[in-house]
Amino acid sequence: MAIAPLTDLASDLRRVIRGEVRFDRGSRALYATDGSNYRQVPIGVVLPRDLDDVVATVEVCHQHGAPILSRGGGTSLAGQCCNVAVVMDMSKYVDRVLSIDTTRRLARVEPGVVLDTLQHEAAGHGLIFGPDPATHNHCTLGGMLGNNSCGVHAVMSQFYGPGSRTSDNTHRLEVLTYDGLRMWVGATAEEELRRIIADGGRRGQIYAALLELRDRYAGLIRQRYPKIPRRVSGYNLDELLPEHGFNVARALVGTESTCVTILQAEMMLIDRPKARSLLVLGYADVYAAGDHVPDVLAFR
Repeated sequence: MAIAPLTDLASDLRRVIRGEVRFDRGSRALYATDGSNYRQVPIGVVLPRDLDDVVATVEVCHQHGAPILSRGGGTSLAGQCCNVAVVMDMSKYVDRVLSIDTTRRLARVEPGVVLDTLQHEAAGHGLIFGPDPATHNHCTLGGMLGNNSCGVHAVMSQFYGPGSRTSDNTHRLEVLTYDGLRMWVGATAEEELRRIIADGGRRGQIYAALLELRDRYAGLIRQRYPKIPRRVSGYNLDELLPEHGFNVARALVGTESTCVTILQAEMMLIDRPKARSLLVLGYADVYAAGDHVPDVLAFR
């Protein structure tokens, strides 16, 4: 499907959303790059005011056959925030911590919330989100979900939580497909999976296709996926395996806006350390320091 003239797309977007629609050359230039050396001038930029705006933006873009890309803080180092697409910047308005469930240790957030904002909210409950990129004061949770971020301090979650990656710490996601299906996804028991497929409709069609994909390649996934704690490249097809609970949410983490648009996320929290200390070790060179990392990690 050919992309409609930019003026028609922009005017249609302005007609249905309350947020900002920026198709001027200056805005497109500003959003043409991220923390990397890559550059792709977008079709236009939308700053949705709320989740309804996000849904409306995707609907209009679908009608026009225009590609879309969700963007957070723009801290990606491999061009994940760059594309010839309608870029939706979630970081200005769609940026709230919606709730913190201290009993279940879950935070429900919008994709544009900055990590440090979540950490501040969680700290009041003695909790913390494990993954911790160096850009924590301006990267967003949506971006972390897109890239499956870790961070140097994520070893805390690796040792004392569910794992070092953002995917390991994801409970559920509310997602929107390009053709307008809005649903919550997460771990799926076998009985529930069969029921979803039997119910039919677009959701059943998607789950049936994912199940067929899993069953066709399960042997290769088990055999060839590397067993390393910070494997963040590629698609997390291993999360669809029965032993991992057919977890559609975690399979979507790291897909960099290529499969769905994330509307909300339920993220897992762990106990916040009651005290912190810093140990400084000196080495003759970087190679010796690297060789010593496994010995340091042994002390957790």
